[in-house]
Amino acid sequence: MKNILLAGFTILISLFTNSAQAQERHNDHADHNNYVVLTRKVPQLEPILLAAEELAATDGQKFGDFQVIVCGKAVKDLPNEGTMIPFLKKAEKAGVTINACGFSLKKFGVDKLKLPETLRMVENGILHNFELQKKGYLSIEL
Repeated sequence: MKNILLAGFTILISLFTNSAQAQERHNDHADHNNYVVLTRKVPQLEPILLAAEELAATDGQKFGDFQVIVCGKAVKDLPNEGTMIPFLKKAEKAGVTINACGFSLKKFGVDKLKLPETLRMVENGILHNFELQKKGYLSIEL
């Protein structure tokens, strides 16, 4: 009987501890509005960056991290400096990070060494998106 009470008490304490830790993690992200957009078309970067600029203006001090993940066939356009440099400059000015999906780069035979320097690569764009969502990022897929 003593062991059952002790086990029950331990479980109860564990539940309260996990709940408090989850609330603390949630509150850490409540200080800022963080965003992630997964896109499969490079031309969509234009409206995405416009949205980031508008959110930065309306969020003010609460504007946090804004990431874009380019997946699928669109990664074929990423080494094209004529196409990408204007987007990358606008992204830098807006505080937006553009990521290339490493899985897509491999699938479509794009050499990651030919990507512009300011373009980040993540191993798996979909997984990266989920990881950011778990951290409280607002997410949309286009």
